[in-house]
Amino acid sequence: MELRHLRAFVEVARQGGFSRAARVLFSTQSTVSKAVGQLEAELGEALLERLPTGTRLTGAGELVLARALAMLAEGERMAAELAEWRGLISGRLRLGLPIFGSARLFAPLFAEYRSRHPGVEIELLEQGSARLEEALLAGEVELAVSLLPVPEALAWQPVRDDPLVALLWPDHPLAGRASLALTDLAQTPLILFEQGFVLNSRIEAACRTRGFAPHPAARSSQVDFIIALVAAGLGVALLPRILTEGRNLSPVVATLLDEPGLRWRAALVWRKGARLSPAARAWLALAREKLPAATG
Repeated sequence: MELRHLRAFVEVARQGGFSRAARVLFSTQSTVSKAVGQLEAELGEALLERLPTGTRLTGAGELVLARALAMLAEGERMAAELAEWRGLISGRLRLGLPIFGSARLFAPLFAEYRSRHPGVEIELLEQGSARLEEALLAGEVELAVSLLPVPEALAWQPVRDDPLVALLWPDHPLAGRASLALTDLAQTPLILFEQGFVLNSRIEAACRTRGFAPHPAARSSQVDFIIALVAAGLGVALLPRILTEGRNLSPVVATLLDEPGLRWRAALVWRKGARLSPAARAWLALAREKLPAATG
């Protein structure tokens, strides 16, 4: 079984079609199709359903995809370890970052990492934290950022600990308060995040713990749009303080949410017991160096 065949199959599954996978792989559609066909012939199973609009995994394809991701990740780790044995850090850093907060936290780290390790190719997956945890456990990424606490299967290194702030429209009855409790918002519609964001479920769980169910007015994954919805009076949003620092919120009012148990506690996470590649270990070391306090 050849890794290039597995790589072609994985990319077709990710992209949902041969032509899109070929563009990602810088190959031709016929070459990718031939590679997948050879893999199917070797395994004796159809892995993809060929549809007029693309492809869809068969039952056998879903099984093989999980194994292929693990095999490709292991191959990359082997290559990275060989590079380290030769006395240099190279290979690929497969990193999952959340849509919220990444620019402010990690953009400076990327420049420093690139200057120290120019031979490392950085591959990013940007999703909500729940999806990133799934990708991590499936072997799609080696490191990811999620919110504490994380599942028992994951190890972690702290990155940032921030309170949440409540964004209120200008004439909201609570807009003049120095701080708020979550129960103060029990009767107020909330603008929540889309599904796949861990903070979303933490907010909803905290509301239920305090005896009420949140009333979602809208859901979005775009900070600017959330702020605009608040300004229009549609509802109140709860965001990590890091997302409001240095941002022009006018006319929206930001008020501290005084809830010690409901904070944005971000951490770099990886599979517990996994042998991390030199590129991943270098990223963790840089994060420890540049974000030593991990507090807001």
